[in-house]
This record gives sequence, C-alpha cells and structure tokens, in this order.
Amino acid sequence: MNTPSGTLYLVSTPIGNLEDITLRALRILKEVDLVAAEDTRHTRRLLTHYKIQTPLTSYFEGNQQIKRDKLIERLKVGETIALVSDAGTPIISDPGYPLLRGCIAAEIPIVPIPGASAVVTAASISGLPLHNFAFEGFLSPKSGKRKRQLSGLADEERTLILFESPYRLRRFLEDALEVMGERDIVVARELTKRFEEVFRGNVGEALEKFRDTDPRGEFTILIASERKEDDN
Repeated sequence: MNTPSGTLYLVSTPIGNLEDITLRALRILKEVDLVAAEDTRHTRRLLTHYKIQTPLTSYFEGNQQIKRDKLIERLKVGETIALVSDAGTPIISDPGYPLLRGCIAAEIPIVPIPGASAVVTAASISGLPLHNFAFEGFLSPKSGKRKRQLSGLADEERTLILFESPYRLRRFLEDALEVMGERDIVVARELTKRFEEVFRGNVGEALEKFRDTDPRGEFTILIASERKEDDN
C-alpha cells in the first residue's frame, strides 16, 4: 500500500508587528508536524508569543541542499511541514525555492498560506504608479555588476521594487543616481515596526538623507520610471 504524501505549507509570517499574522497561519503552525525556518531564533520568538510548541528545524542557504532532501523524505512518508522565512512570504528572495521545486518534482501537495509581504506593503503606501510593477529583489553586492543591472533596468516603464541591506544602501543610491539619474524614489525602512519610516523624494535627496543618517533596519526601495504619469 502506498503511503500518502504529506503537505508542504508556505506560511507567511509578520514582517515586523507580530499582530500581522492570519488566523489560518496560526492554526497551520500549530497543526503541522514540523516548522522549517530560515532562522529558528527569529521564528521561535513568534511561536513563543502565540504559545505554539511545534518542533522547529533550520532551513537556510548554508544547509539547504542537505536539508531539502531530508525534508522531502519526511513529506513523502506523510508528515506535514510549514516553511517560513525570516519575515513575510516564503520563497520571495529567500532559500525556500529549491525545496519548493523538489516538492513539485516529487508531486508533494503544496499549499500557500498568504499574508504579509514587504513588497506589497511598501508598494501600497509609495504613491508611485502600481498598475504594473517589476520586483527585482536584491541586486548584486558588487558595484560594477550592480551598475550593469541598473543600466539594464533604466528604460523599464514599470515601477521597480527592490530590497537592500543597510550596509549597502548608500552605495546603492550612489550607483542609482549615476546610472539612472534623478527620478522619484521611495525608501521604506522597518515596515510595521516601532521605527517605521517612509522617505519620498528623488534619488539625490535620498542619498543626502542617508548620508546624514546612519542606515539601520531592512529597506524596501521603489524607483519610478523616467516616464512621468498624471495623477488622474
């Protein structure tokens, strides 16, 4: 007799404020056999806050090749696993992609549990055109390659959405100004957290601001296209 496969749940978790989690996500985190987390320390705080005692295992870029096969084997024998990232929706700019592809290949059921996303949260308050947009994630940490990537995006007519670390923010803005010139930009920091901040202006103004202010926290950046649109 064939053993039915378990299910992989892709569970969205808060990007900051712990109240930003759905009732369904809380139920799934309680019911699954295992939670696979990008950072178990980070996820344990969430589980402890909601008195969830489900076992945790780490699944991050450094161990994803080994852990992927072990997790898939557990799913094949009928266990259920919730995959979570550090914050927000799994798979988007995090190490979960190989596990997802492995489950698809093994015909293991995959269920999305939607919720918070830094991409959509920042976009919603940006004030930039959003009838369509392009999410580019993190660009290269190396300036030369990053400039080439920005050059390839310079003529993009959609609003661009990117992630950047506080350690590279100034260099990113310098490269964006050099390659793309002055255009509207929104820099969102620490969304939904105590020190949430949203800067709106042009690239040069953003660079001046963050030259004077030590960048801290996680950043989501939106860059407008050169083509100006009416507010109507």
